[in-house]
Amino acid sequence: MTRTGLVYHELYQWHDTGNHAGFIFPGFPLQPGMHNEHPETKRRFKNLLDVAGITEQLTSIKPRHATLEEILRFHTPDYVERVKAMSDAYGGDAGELTQVGRGSYEIALLSAGGVIEALDAVVTGKVDNAYALVRPPGHHADADKGRGFCIFGNLVIAIRHAMAVHGLDRIAVVDWDVHHGNGTETAFYEDPRVLTISAHQDNWYPQGRGLVPDVGAGAGEGRNINVPLPPGSGVGAYEATFDQVVLPALHAFKPQLICVASGFDASGFDPLGRMMMHSAGYRALTARLMAAAADLCDGRLMMAHEGGYSPYYVPFCGLAVIEQMSGLRSGIEDPYLAFAAGMAGQDLQPGQAAVIEAASAVRRKYLP
Repeated sequence: MTRTGLVYHELYQWHDTGNHAGFIFPGFPLQPGMHNEHPETKRRFKNLLDVAGITEQLTSIKPRHATLEEILRFHTPDYVERVKAMSDAYGGDAGELTQVGRGSYEIALLSAGGVIEALDAVVTGKVDNAYALVRPPGHHADADKGRGFCIFGNLVIAIRHAMAVHGLDRIAVVDWDVHHGNGTETAFYEDPRVLTISAHQDNWYPQGRGLVPDVGAGAGEGRNINVPLPPGSGVGAYEATFDQVVLPALHAFKPQLICVASGFDASGFDPLGRMMMHSAGYRALTARLMAAAADLCDGRLMMAHEGGYSPYYVPFCGLAVIEQMSGLRSGIEDPYLAFAAGMAGQDLQPGQAAVIEAASAVRRKYLP
């Protein structure tokens, strides 16, 4: 049995994104409603783990607030001060589509600190792998502003902590969120110590980012790989991406730790994506990453939760991933799986294969 850690705190769900029309601030002609990044997707994910009897068999990892020193390893002092001021007052927008509510600063510190604690537990051997079910997410945040619902760059902060505290100098990030991991990419674009790989929906968010020619710069050239998959890509495209790009790159880079930016918004039921992944697909990708981690870094694998906006389907994708990571089986079947697997076009399509080949060419050039 694999020792799998889980980070969770109810306060993550108290981050208040306010009334929105989806992801746009309301106002005529947009009637106020619910923000896409609302707490129920994550809370229901945890609830399903509980009722499935999985949570009690995992190793609970208690989150903590990240320190200011840890946050400033990535973010500018001015930005951190602005977030705190908004949080202490009545909220506001931290930069681009990133709502700060009253008290969100402290919750965002707890989110970043939860990812740090998950990483620490994996690196020190307390657990074999870990999942940080945190909120707000982090992979879009830039050093000087929030973006795409992300206040602080949770994974960036945790990786820089791993470098400063644990002395790691080869860390890989695999981002399977439907949106491009722009914040993580930017943070390490010139850093050869971090391999960043993002498989995402082409030109969705942020638009103009995540292109195949964006390979890193300076000493980091060749350490950034993007796979901008066409809308409608299903499990066949994602498995081919992993088999032809992600896994060969990991084996060439030989990381000491593999981190995953785990968003479930590439599912066929997500309101903020146009892809066709499903729970069995995520289970299969997790198995591939676990095998790579076992070969390369003593199984050290850590996942940080990012997006995923279907409150009824995110839990089943999350359960599949946690079951695969831990080796546990709940006996609960995904009631949507047959429908999702039956969607036309789940097999690899020619246009998808062309994009994957272009990304594979980048991998072969820099990481043969």
